[in-house]
Amino acid sequence: MEQLIEKAARDLLKAKHAIALTGAGISTESGIPDFRGPQGIWTKNPEAERKAYEGYQRFMEDPKSYWESALTGPNLLGNLADRMPNPGHYALVELEKLGIIKCVLTQNVDGLHEKAGIKRVLEYHGSVMKLRCVSCNARFGRDAFDLLALLRENRLPPRCPECNGVVKSDTVSFGEPIPADVAQQSFEEAQRCDLMLICGTSAVVFPFASLPRVARQRRAVTIIEVNAEPTPLTYERISDYLIAGKTGEILPGIVEAVKRMRG
Repeated sequence: MEQLIEKAARDLLKAKHAIALTGAGISTESGIPDFRGPQGIWTKNPEAERKAYEGYQRFMEDPKSYWESALTGPNLLGNLADRMPNPGHYALVELEKLGIIKCVLTQNVDGLHEKAGIKRVLEYHGSVMKLRCVSCNARFGRDAFDLLALLRENRLPPRCPECNGVVKSDTVSFGEPIPADVAQQSFEEAQRCDLMLICGTSAVVFPFASLPRVARQRRAVTIIEVNAEPTPLTYERISDYLIAGKTGEILPGIVEAVKRMRG
């Protein structure tokens, strides 16, 4: 593993435009459960997964009912506002401060990259910390609306102050298109990068999992996986090499190696 960490550090130092892709594996170390793992939310509660598949259709048909259910029903992920970034998140912040990582693309909706201090992050599946207008894609912090007051006063759904469109949670539901602005910027980053550092993702959820494949279409790209176990990217030889283990241990090791090599 040490040799691979050293190799990753050297590759990062050579890169002109390195980006990172992150998935649930980087956040489980902050105590946030994943969905499909052995102890995943949907693994243990298949009914919750079934309802999740119906969520976007419910919103489109009756946004008022969608919001009433969201504000009064159980929160499967718990209070994410109390969760804190872990050493893996902070390692990516360090790589950004060093000018090496130019952008983080994440599947995660927990907002921990922003909380850690990353300046440029594309939240591919949105964030539970934000709301989004489905008409103009304007985004707001959750505290921009008094949602409980709107519930009490029977004034749901919230309306966009920019265009009066209906506002929903920023998180992308099953069947909902990836917001066009994020989808386009993510695609452009995958096309542009000369190094992609993939951290804690099983690479099975599309279209996010297509981004490494977009990058691989270019010859002059290095793709490094930091994952607990091999993924389809490993088996299909999309990635150049895998560093197997916890992101919270491996990424800080890479940062230290980068700093040491820089002197």
